Amino acid sequence: MVALHQFEPLEAAVSLLYPSVCTICGGSVRAGDYLCNRCDAKTARIVAPFCRQCSEPFEGSITNEFTCANCAHRTIYFDAAVSAYRGRGIVREIIHEFKYGRQIYLRHLVARWLHAALDDERLRGSQFDIIVPVPLHATRLRERGFNQAALLAALLSAQTSISSRPVLQRVRYTTTQTALDRSERIENLHNAFRLRKNADVRGFRVLLIDDVLTTGSTLSECARVLKRAGALSVHAATAARA
Repeated sequence: MVALHQFEPLEAAVSLLYPSVCTICGGSVRAGDYLCNRCDAKTARIVAPFCRQCSEPFEGSITNEFTCANCAHRTIYFDAAVSAYRGRGIVREIIHEFKYGRQIYLRHLVARWLHAALDDERLRGSQFDIIVPVPLHATRLRERGFNQAALLAALLSAQTSISSRPVLQRVRYTTTQTALDRSERIENLHNAFRLRKNADVRGFRVLLIDDVLTTGSTLSECARVLKRAGALSVHAATAARA
């Protein structure tokens, strides 16, 4: 597994030797930025109207709260799942490069998008006791070398001073969720997670973290385990909503 501290000295050295350039187009950017203004303008924020439960945007004219088709007629265990950006175009490309292309430095940009979700009214002002990253199965962790949710949770923890704890464990290896529909995702994840030995979340207000929300099945199953273990509430935040 890749250790986070292995990358930090290298990233610092690279930033000193090379000028900052846009990750997408190669144009000049200010130090500490990853996208130029032109490319940043192409990232799509999620704005109302959207589903209050899972942040699914609604392409139409509606002013009242609504439950989307993704959440209707099934039990959702998280209190709300908030995403700040649409997982399309540049946002999707950045997350894909971070997650599968091993461009670990991009975690900082993805974490900014994740942090933006905390400004949503469903999360703003909420008090959380712990941050919990969605875990990877040990086999997939060895294949990828890192858990993207854990890296994002660590950065968010540093920004918010809320402790990040890997209290969940993925105990069943599952096929990729990408090609599955909602019902297949739910079945695929059944009993895939459990609380780690000696972990205690009783009475805790939990902020569950992942990179992307698609149907919310993974987050809901994690929330189910956490609430069954005594968590008082489970809200979720992701950088993007597919």
